[in-house]
Amino acid sequence: MRIVLVGPPGAGKGTQAAYLAKNLSIPHISTGDLFRANISQGTDLGKQARAYMDAGQLVPDEVTIGMAKDRMSQSDAVNGFLLDGFPRNVGQAEALDVMLKDEGVKLDAVLDLEVPEDEVVKRIAGRRICRNDSAHVFHVTYNPPKTEGVCDTCGGELYQRDDDSEETVRTRLEVYHTQTEPIIDYYREQDLVVTISALGKVTDVTERAMEALLKSDEG
Repeated sequence: MRIVLVGPPGAGKGTQAAYLAKNLSIPHISTGDLFRANISQGTDLGKQARAYMDAGQLVPDEVTIGMAKDRMSQSDAVNGFLLDGFPRNVGQAEALDVMLKDEGVKLDAVLDLEVPEDEVVKRIAGRRICRNDSAHVFHVTYNPPKTEGVCDTCGGELYQRDDDSEETVRTRLEVYHTQTEPIIDYYREQDLVVTISALGKVTDVTERAMEALLKSDEG
């Protein structure tokens, strides 16, 4: 299957993408991984991206599109892929359509993870990270430490990242609504959108997503 995963920040896209890709035996292709791989390998596209990032500028669509096209042409993606974070806007969605048409293939589904805005804010703004090890993550509501402000694992101080403040989260949501959400309508016109609730346990959301994707594939 060839799938695009969309949803607001805090919807759990990365977590669901990993599970779904494994269950469907297709590669999980995320924008973040594309950038890191190209930059670390010193590719031409990676150098271009780094130059923009170092200058504090947004990486142009054509660079992101080039990275995605290169990754999707690799052997493990021939029979399918799950795109996470790409396309990010309608322009990128149109470019993806052209790419796939040139290869004689098409998308099977666009999985839209739906989460109420207040829940997104609650999920992200409630995160607390250990200063000693960023892999130790807690949540004031869903996974609170035994002692407030102290990491259960190593005793380090827990803090809220600047990116996780409520003000920043609401700004990120506004960007999502303005730039990314329009691709849902774009793909809905192609009858590709499958919307599921991303509320509940991770395993329940995965099961919900698998059922919806397989049903759309049969349809």
